[in-house]
Amino acid sequence: MDDIDRQLLSLLRDNARATVASLAKVLRVSRGTVQNRLAKLEADGTITGYTVRLKPQAEGHRIRAFMTVAVEGNRTAAVLTALRGDPAVSALHTTNGRWDMVAELQADSLEAFDSVLSRIRLLEGIANTETSLLLSTSKL
Repeated sequence: MDDIDRQLLSLLRDNARATVASLAKVLRVSRGTVQNRLAKLEADGTITGYTVRLKPQAEGHRIRAFMTVAVEGNRTAAVLTALRGDPAVSALHTTNGRWDMVAELQADSLEAFDSVLSRIRLLEGIANTETSLLLSTSKL
């Protein structure tokens, strides 16, 4: 990956719907170069998909939270696998320090969120959790 690839990825992070022509113009390369680089980045798994980011107010009814998780012993892989399969988990991050991972959670109501917490806390390999509700977002 070179500087042009990094710039291309940066542009796509800002606007995944940007046209190949507009990307080529900003990067000062040909459309074919952009298309070839995109194809290569997709083929090697660097780009795994394109998505839409919504402002938090667009899903105002959603309950969102960060859950920090301490894992028992060497059970990180098993816990990650279990959490990846949970539809309420929107993202997972492994970390260093006191907590082994951070899970981003979403639910449609407080009752549903309570069920999510109960379900996750019962997973084998989880030693301890701490959850903080996200009240507002200043920057995405």
